[in-house]
Amino acid sequence: MKASGSVTLPVLGLLVPLLGLALVSCKEDEAPPPLPSAAPAPTPPPQEELRIQEEDVAVDVAEDVKKTGVGGRTNNLSTCCAALNQNAANAPEPNASYLRTAATLCSGAAAAGSAPGSVLPQIRAALKGMNMPAGCQ
Repeated sequence: MKASGSVTLPVLGLLVPLLGLALVSCKEDEAPPPLPSAAPAPTPPPQEELRIQEEDVAVDVAEDVKKTGVGGRTNNLSTCCAALNQNAANAPEPNASYLRTAATLCSGAAAAGSAPGSVLPQIRAALKGMNMPAGCQ
């Protein structure tokens, strides 16, 4: 037992001063430098006063009636064919080909003088489930 006590005392004699030096040599963290001040908030631009301009509604309605006849929608095949052609120009494939087929069918029926009621079911079938354009309804 004497041997273990003789080794422990010199080891402790070396470790205690080293521990003291380690604790004394540690520096405390310095405070971080102050942050730069925020830029001043920009001032909003001056707001302009909005005015509502009144329109003469009676003149607009009179012009619409002159354009369309009675103000109602005309339901003839030429408007339907034009709507189908316009939609075919803007639609992606395969919808464009369905619309072109329906437009060709519509143009043929319009040239033959067919009634819209007899041709519209065939146009719906050519569209293969797509919605009819507003000019065809």
